[in-house]
Amino acid sequence: MIHSTNYYNTFIEIAEDCPTANSEIPPLKGKKKSLANLQFEMVFENPYKYTSDEVFYAIHVLRKEIPEGEREEQKKAFFSKGQPCFRASPLTKRYGWGLHSNKEGKIALYEKGSKEYQDFVNDDSVIKKKAMRSKRA
Repeated sequence: MIHSTNYYNTFIEIAEDCPTANSEIPPLKGKKKSLANLQFEMVFENPYKYTSDEVFYAIHVLRKEIPEGEREEQKKAFFSKGQPCFRASPLTKRYGWGLHSNKEGKIALYEKGSKEYQDFVNDDSVIKKKAMRSKRA
């Protein structure tokens, strides 16, 4: 069975307990890029180019240094168990970014407080989901 993280025609709003007043670019901590850095670079620099499944798997390949010849087989194993989606991403929980999935499942980031962010929140034709809270209520 394949478990997908993709959403369609959906806007993920920032978490209710997001600590930032404005959207932030995830800061670099040391030499190695964090999950948030990698996700931000891939999605922010390529709006509506990738699905969330493509982003999560590309980052998995990069971090695990999976050789080219093993990627297809490893992809089946990766998606055979559930993976956290962008509702659990540091981008939507900690750094204040909204994430829109279009009807093809391709994703883009939107800054908290921007006109585009508000337009998605107010659009009744778009499904809304909240990012997961960092702390239990």
